[in-house]
Amino acid sequence: MVANNHSLANDLRLVFWETTAGCNLECVHCRRIDVSKQLMKDDLSTEESLRFVDRLAEFAKPILVLSGGEPLFRPDIFTIAKHAGERGLTVALATNGTLITEAIASKIVEAGIRRVAISIDGADEITHDAFRRQPGSLAAALNGFRHLKKLGMSLQINCTVTKHNVNQVDLLYDKVVALGADALHLFMLVPVGCGVQIAEANMLPAAEYERVLNWMYDKSKLKQLHLKATCAPHYFRIMRQRAASEHIRIEASHSHGKPEGPGHHHNMSAMTKGCLAGSAICFVSHTGEVFPCGYLPVSAGNVKKQSLREIWESAEVFQRLRNPDELEGKCGCCEFKKVCMGCRARAFYEANGDYMAEEPYCIYEPKRQQAKELEML
Repeated sequence: MVANNHSLANDLRLVFWETTAGCNLECVHCRRIDVSKQLMKDDLSTEESLRFVDRLAEFAKPILVLSGGEPLFRPDIFTIAKHAGERGLTVALATNGTLITEAIASKIVEAGIRRVAISIDGADEITHDAFRRQPGSLAAALNGFRHLKKLGMSLQINCTVTKHNVNQVDLLYDKVVALGADALHLFMLVPVGCGVQIAEANMLPAAEYERVLNWMYDKSKLKQLHLKATCAPHYFRIMRQRAASEHIRIEASHSHGKPEGPGHHHNMSAMTKGCLAGSAICFVSHTGEVFPCGYLPVSAGNVKKQSLREIWESAEVFQRLRNPDELEGKCGCCEFKKVCMGCRARAFYEANGDYMAEEPYCIYEPKRQQAKELEML
């Protein structure tokens, strides 16, 4: 979302908070199966929510992403957002955008929210509306975007890439640039919630996954907006591979007296790593349950019973996720494991609950594994 200055190891930089499980849409890929079209009775109350914000701000100053469900379902969402800002937290809002009228847009700005992420899952109405299961949802989301744009809000587009829209990534990119968004975050489908039911039909094959991430690297060089791969940790391996090969090619051209011009270089020191679940981010459910991310259903505790600080600093699942030496399979011997980590949620689902198993949607074969296989021949 918004840049943060914290850089310490295992510093809590992002908290995604499912403020409610209620939502006005029924998206086919939703991380939840039990979505309700009304507020849930077991959502944290306003009092519990404000206390959670206070205790969070006492030990860390992360970006707090108010998500759902649909966070705008909560009548107290602006009270919560303003309170979080007053406690020194940077607040962002993740929404489907369909409920953002001119009046709601003004309230979002007045509450001190710094960025709004709106989900668009297709370059046209047919594709998006079918995925979101509501006719007119794309038009409504774009209206919400424009209302906020007029007020100067920083805006981000989130898109889940699956077989249903992978052929539209260029069209979607152009659409996002034309809208004037600041960022485009591409999410790779994780088989959780409703995503389990559509995984077989919609998950991209590993080779296609790799192609999309390389496309994303090429688009990032245009510097038209900020691009981020989410739930796609091996993008950080691809970035290093591509940057290294470009450096070698430029060096070779220089040695032959054929400079290629300034080119584009990623600042490696500014990069983060792939999977940040449990090491820089966590997810808090609408009932207060804490997870490494919104797609990995391994509970670390509950903020109703413990402080988030205690959970963050001592939960066993977080300790394991912070140790790349515990990675198994080819992830465990991969030379890129410290910058990638693989998607722990996809590993969980493919390996029957073993979240340290190898990433199942990565085509890269580690050099150490290749050497080991040659020794066995």
